Amino acid sequence: MDRLSDAAVEQFIAVRRDIHRHPELAFNERRTAALVAAQLGAWGFEVTTGLGGTGVVGQLKRGTSDRTIGLRADMDALPIAEATGAAWASCHHGVMHACGHDGHTAMLLAAAQHLATLGNFEGTLNLIFQPAEEGGGGALKMMEDGLFERFPCDAIFAMHNMPGMPQGQLVFRSGPTMASSDYATVILHGHGGHGAMPHKATDVVVAAASLIMALQTVASRHVDPMQPAVVTVGAIHAGEANNVIPAEARLEISVRALDPQVRRSMEQRIRELVRLQAESFGVRAEITWRPGYAVLVNDAQQTARALAVAQKHFPPEQINPQGPMLTGSEDFAFMLERVPGSYLFIGNGADGEPGACMVHNPAYDFNDLNIAPGAAYWIALVLDLLSPNP
Repeated sequence: MDRLSDAAVEQFIAVRRDIHRHPELAFNERRTAALVAAQLGAWGFEVTTGLGGTGVVGQLKRGTSDRTIGLRADMDALPIAEATGAAWASCHHGVMHACGHDGHTAMLLAAAQHLATLGNFEGTLNLIFQPAEEGGGGALKMMEDGLFERFPCDAIFAMHNMPGMPQGQLVFRSGPTMASSDYATVILHGHGGHGAMPHKATDVVVAAASLIMALQTVASRHVDPMQPAVVTVGAIHAGEANNVIPAEARLEISVRALDPQVRRSMEQRIRELVRLQAESFGVRAEITWRPGYAVLVNDAQQTARALAVAQKHFPPEQINPQGPMLTGSEDFAFMLERVPGSYLFIGNGADGEPGACMVHNPAYDFNDLNIAPGAAYWIALVLDLLSPNP
């Protein structure tokens, strides 16, 4: 299997740390996008910028084959104040690469350089560097800008690091893999009053407390226990004083499922609960439902192909052929609704080891030891799927 040289590994660790030091939030990845575009252009890729705002696509064609594949990496950071203490820590207060997108970008760039200079393949390789994965729906924005019309792909793949899994382990899963994510804001309207005379008010705080408890039954009593589902009330805002019954309470809710039908059923049940709970306390409820990311479903055939590449080039102990479903969400799901493909994971470090700190945590950092195996896997996938002798 083609692997990066030690010099190339060090080169792209430096690239990763440079991106980490200069994080950019969704749709503001201008410096990162410029870095990516310049590197791809220098290696002979045909570069297109501005897709989905700050997205970049590098295309490399070899031979006369009409086969095409796409590889995607995300570029955006999160609005979190970094606490790693690393020499390459963020220079922008309150913004950090807390999910490893800096590493994903560096791994794909490392593979791009190797494939451009040493890769022997037949077909078209589309490298997609996407903005705004962290809730911004950058995948949809790139698709709205004609991503797959301009850069058709027979199959598409993406890789995400995962703390808690052994460093460098490649984890595959066929079928539903990551959850949908929907969000609801519930506002309860009542009649405020004096805390000493609750009978002269309609108490939205008590109604909100009852609703929060009732929402816990959606996953535990409404959904088939064999189906993963999560309902989380992440915020409640009501009142300011201990002797005043407020006239309004607001709840912020997130809802996740790994089956589209369960997703629809949960929305219906939550709407019913909100209405009925409000009526039972004599308050009025309004609910705003915001659909988020779809269920990420890996195509069985393309996942089998991706797994076969790993089994051919990596030792068995470095491969998990059917990892667990995860209740996190990912907008690569929208790309998989358009193009068959697969989303895999690379372990960032098992529990108790370096790299085990979970993503979206101020102490998280991408494990630089993954640059080499991550890039090697991308190289192997391209050379096998676009082999001159299929």
